[in-house]
Amino acid sequence: MEASIPKQQHKTVCRTEYGALEKVILCRPEHMTIKDVINETQKHFEDDNIHVKTAADQHSRFIEALRSHNIEVILLPVREGLPEQVFTRDIGFVIGEKAFLSSMNEPIRQGEESVIKDFFHSQGIPYTRMLDTSIEGGDVIVDGKIVYVGISQRTDMSAIGQLEKALPDYTVVPVHLHEKYLHLDCVFNIVSENEALIYPQALEPEEVDMLAKRYDLIEVPEDEQFTLGTNVLSIGRKTIISLPCNRHVNQQLSNRGYHIIEIDLTEIIKSGGSFRCCTMPLMRGE
Repeated sequence: MEASIPKQQHKTVCRTEYGALEKVILCRPEHMTIKDVINETQKHFEDDNIHVKTAADQHSRFIEALRSHNIEVILLPVREGLPEQVFTRDIGFVIGEKAFLSSMNEPIRQGEESVIKDFFHSQGIPYTRMLDTSIEGGDVIVDGKIVYVGISQRTDMSAIGQLEKALPDYTVVPVHLHEKYLHLDCVFNIVSENEALIYPQALEPEEVDMLAKRYDLIEVPEDEQFTLGTNVLSIGRKTIISLPCNRHVNQQLSNRGYHIIEIDLTEIIKSGGSFRCCTMPLMRGE
């Protein structure tokens, strides 16, 4: 008699923001709308709102680009009543080999966690649930054994202690954002082991100095911060997905030897998130 094969535990591993992307979670923007204004960008586009077909077409092109680079794209089921589901980055995150389930602060986003929890269970992925705090993946940026955590309207200082307990070998560094900025990845993003994009006006000068000691900082101008110039997605091997309209950012990166894949995601960014926000990496190579 054949031995029964145990259910495979799927591996998760993300040690940086710039290792070769292998497996990533997305969710189509089928119910996307600005319903309750929950950030500065949405305030600007509230009257215009979101054209769902345009958003869906742009998102599909983004998925095609990822798949054309041999990246496995997992699509979460879309649920009615969750208009922000496209921003999968926030509902969970992987640090090293550990997966975490976020704790959403905004009522309109609560319920998204249960979708990712079902996925983790179905795939046999063990995870740590963040409890009695609020934390979203857009505030979590990993670089080797250092985890930068944005302290924002969405992520509370109490999350730091929980992460330190779960990750004893890591240094967890809180980075305080000025109130109007949504997540850390809207103002700071690491693109290589020694380079990072930053919008310095969103942080206290001493925090910018701290990051400047570690990285060669590429400054994003104010108009391109509004169109989420820092919120690029690195897919590895110095290849970055970015918005065509962020010309200064793209030129700066090109000058440094990056290959830029330009994709229009302007309908989705009306809701306050771009490429990094729309992706939750499960596996990155070195």
